[in-house]
Amino acid sequence: MTHPVWTSWLIAAACASAFGVEPPLPTGLPDAQENSEPALPSGLPGGEGSGTPGEPELPGGLPGADEPGLPQGLGRTDEPSEEEEAILDHPKIDLRFGGFLEGRFGLRTQSDPYERSISIGETRLQLEGDAFAEGWTAHAVVDILYDPVVDRHGPDLESGEGFLDLRELWYSSSLGDHVDFKLGRQVMTWGTGDLLFINDLFPKDWNSFFIGRDEEYLKAPSDGVRVNIYTDAVNIDLAYIPSFDADRFIDGRRLSFYNPNLGRLSGRDAVVLFDRPDRWFNDDEIHYRLHRQLGAYEVAAYGYHGFWKSPGGQTPTGRATFPELNVYGASVRGPVGKGIGNIEIGYYDSGDDPSGTNGLVENSQFRFLAGYEQEIATDLTLGVQYYIEHMIDHDGYLMSLPVGVPARDESRHVLTARVTYQTDNQNMVYSLFAYVSPTDQDAYLRPSVTRKIDDHWTASVGANIFFGDEQHTFFAQFENNTNVYFSLRYNF
Repeated sequence: MTHPVWTSWLIAAACASAFGVEPPLPTGLPDAQENSEPALPSGLPGGEGSGTPGEPELPGGLPGADEPGLPQGLGRTDEPSEEEEAILDHPKIDLRFGGFLEGRFGLRTQSDPYERSISIGETRLQLEGDAFAEGWTAHAVVDILYDPVVDRHGPDLESGEGFLDLRELWYSSSLGDHVDFKLGRQVMTWGTGDLLFINDLFPKDWNSFFIGRDEEYLKAPSDGVRVNIYTDAVNIDLAYIPSFDADRFIDGRRLSFYNPNLGRLSGRDAVVLFDRPDRWFNDDEIHYRLHRQLGAYEVAAYGYHGFWKSPGGQTPTGRATFPELNVYGASVRGPVGKGIGNIEIGYYDSGDDPSGTNGLVENSQFRFLAGYEQEIATDLTLGVQYYIEHMIDHDGYLMSLPVGVPARDESRHVLTARVTYQTDNQNMVYSLFAYVSPTDQDAYLRPSVTRKIDDHWTASVGANIFFGDEQHTFFAQFENNTNVYFSLRYNF
């Protein structure tokens, strides 16, 4: 039994401790005097097999006493290079490019003594590019084209004529959380009408529309700045054009029209001469819109200060002019039954003829538009509109009308209908847009069929058909310009 031995040792240890004497270790344990500290394992300093009393030896393959190096780029104390600073100062920019190549050919369906039989013969290359970075976007669209129908091929960026048409070139960004802006050449639009415009006073290209170009070319670009301000109460859109951008209007070079000065149709034989306001920051334009949602409906108020977009007057010598114009309007758009309805109004204040008695300046007008659109069957959509132009001071207009010039009605009424049918997973589109004026007794039809062949190829065929009883009314004057066209486009 070992218990008496351990008991005796513990008693002796206690007594020795009391007198400051270390007790002997139990039998079998090494004498404390032989080694004051226990031996360390082999390989540790001071242990068995240790060659030196210093640091332990490192495993084979690691450097001796040197510290391991840090990965490249860590632990640097020097300044970044100019190239590295440029990368830090300029965040990554994403680029995107695209465009299309298109051939478009059209013929008049009857003889026009004032124009060529070919209405359009364009080869058009459009190049489009976008640049994106944190906080800003830049966008450019340029068309390079050739059309033997025209006589001049030198570029005119204002009229869009020539071999080069700069469609868009703008930069956009934000000023805080509630303000966006877009600066440069851009296509702008607003209002509720479908190919009818009351408060949309941005420039239109009526030549493109009537000769069979794609519908997107009806809206011409403006050079200016657009600012959008977002608040809880109302959103505000402002557009400032420092130099007046007129419509690309009918002047006789591509389309014949009724010339009241000659009392007949004219075209290339009597091209319109005009005086257009063009002084930067003097002949400017201001467009503005206030809009917000009220439940499911969007309501808006509009204003414009500038000039008639197409010639609205003439000098005593017969040169076309663009008199001053102010427009004030409003609109509402939202669900009605199973479709979408809209109403829009506008007051055209002819600033150079407030009394309506100046026969050389367009009278003031009130304009009204009501529309409705609904999908009446699967992939079949119908839209209808009713439009009125009412001349103010019609009596003064009649009194100042030159002898022999046909008088216009006090009110001009127009009905429109758009029918669109899509088949083959919406790759085949049949469309008809019709204008009919019961007061002018004339009409304009725009039938078209478009086939998306694949992701790149699109083919289209269509027509522009004009007819009416009197050659001086708006649509009837273009009767000899009735044409059919075909286009083939490759998108990339």
